Amino acid sequence: MLNKENMEEKLAKAIALRSDKKYSESEIILKELIKDFPNEAKIYYHYAWLCDNMERETEARPKYEKALELGLAGEDLIGCYLGLGSTYRCIGEYEKSIALLDRAIKEYPSNNEYKVFKAMALYNVNEYKEAMNLLLNVIASTSSDKGVQEYQKAIEYYSDKLDKTFK
Repeated sequence: MLNKENMEEKLAKAIALRSDKKYSESEIILKELIKDFPNEAKIYYHYAWLCDNMERETEARPKYEKALELGLAGEDLIGCYLGLGSTYRCIGEYEKSIALLDRAIKEYPSNNEYKVFKAMALYNVNEYKEAMNLLLNVIASTSSDKGVQEYQKAIEYYSDKLDKTFK
């Protein structure tokens, strides 16, 4: 049986293997860790992330959900919201994606990645106006492009008026 310190070392090894695209090796370690530490949220989160990397989104979903259920926190929570929100979208659960990303936006309003991923889910449910509004505002507020910066106010102004004609 591993202790908490050994768990952290093995988890770091699994994460490094995932980063190096050595998915099978990482998965072996993560399965072992879940067996030894079934109530450790961050293990489920990193296993879900691995499943996403391997395009196994349906396997990732319950692992992300378990990580949240177990009280994931900090930077891992920020990543889990994005991973699960994206996974929901990828498996066609668009409304769940939008709801989770709304929760993430409420908790972390300055994290624009949630708005971008929400825009993708909104596109999937034919909410094109809201999706464009989100994307245009993210672009206007974050772009370092000289031309975008020059027209930032106009982009923000028109972001929710795309169907309006001015005469």
